[in-house]
Amino acid sequence: MDLKWLFTLRGTLSKKQSFLLTIVGLLFFLAIWLLLTSGSEPIMKKSSLPHPFRVLTAFGELYRDNELIMNMMRSIGLNLGGYIKAIGYALPVGFIIGLVPLFRGAFQKIVDAIRFLPLTALTILFIIWFGIYTEAKINFLAFGIFIYLLPIVIQRIDEVDDVYLKTVYTLGAGYWQTIWSVYIPAVVSKLSDDIRILTAISWTYIIVAETSADQGGLGSLIFRTGQRMGRVDKTFACLILILIIGIFQDRIFSYLDRKFFPYKYQVKATYEGKDMKHVSEFDVVIDYVMVVLTWVFMAIYLLLMINEYFSVFSSSLGNVKPLSYLFGEAQWTIHVMFFLILVYQVYHFFQKRK
Repeated sequence: MDLKWLFTLRGTLSKKQSFLLTIVGLLFFLAIWLLLTSGSEPIMKKSSLPHPFRVLTAFGELYRDNELIMNMMRSIGLNLGGYIKAIGYALPVGFIIGLVPLFRGAFQKIVDAIRFLPLTALTILFIIWFGIYTEAKINFLAFGIFIYLLPIVIQRIDEVDDVYLKTVYTLGAGYWQTIWSVYIPAVVSKLSDDIRILTAISWTYIIVAETSADQGGLGSLIFRTGQRMGRVDKTFACLILILIIGIFQDRIFSYLDRKFFPYKYQVKATYEGKDMKHVSEFDVVIDYVMVVLTWVFMAIYLLLMINEYFSVFSSSLGNVKPLSYLFGEAQWTIHVMFFLILVYQVYHFFQKRK
């Protein structure tokens, strides 16, 4: 059997090969973990590296004793809030600095320098400005994402090809038409990849933000159960859960990128001398499933939102309002997300009718 493809410099892998090698890598990692933690006298002490089975059972304990679902949703709410604010600030500010020479000359150097601020040292300032609760945490996360996203927005503006600008000028486009028809589509399509990459950074700062006040969240849970109680197994379980959430977020961003900007993948394949990507049966099934799930979640959200204000299901839910319980003061982030989804679905519906 020829295995040279495994060691070819910059060689490409098929989806099947990539999947199989991923499984092999995970099994190898698990085998090393078992080797280090198994036996009556393991190589690594249980207090520093717990056995995989102990970590697995810790999930059940976290769910039973530490309100795992609520803590997970609190962290997701903070994550979404940070992203919403950071993108809302970075896009207009980035376009102003990137497009207008007056503002570029005045603020470009400041933007470049602000990235070197040690964010963990700024937590005390956000506590002073916004208190110790959800508002401070979301603003801290937004700032942490903003200082990385803003320079990228400016860079993406600089990368817009002159051929597009010359084309719209030839067609008689004005100042605002050029921004709307060239800069915004070109920048946003590339920025989607950058936002996807910043997901990992946002989770790093969530752990820092949640330790300032115990309102729930995976970071707070790690601090309470892992550091205070010495439950390293629960710490590992929370970290694994964050990894899983991060992977799901990455896949969702990847799906949305293909959904909103399909031409990016078609153009890339064409430049490589291959045929443009054809939609497979699997892609059709995934798209259908995503559409169905979107409307299912929209319906569930609508029922839960009605219950928040009218307590329609209070008796059956034990007088608990699920949205308030799961997301706390970050509940507004869920409202914003579902509003954006609804707007897109309505827009997509009318576009298909044309």
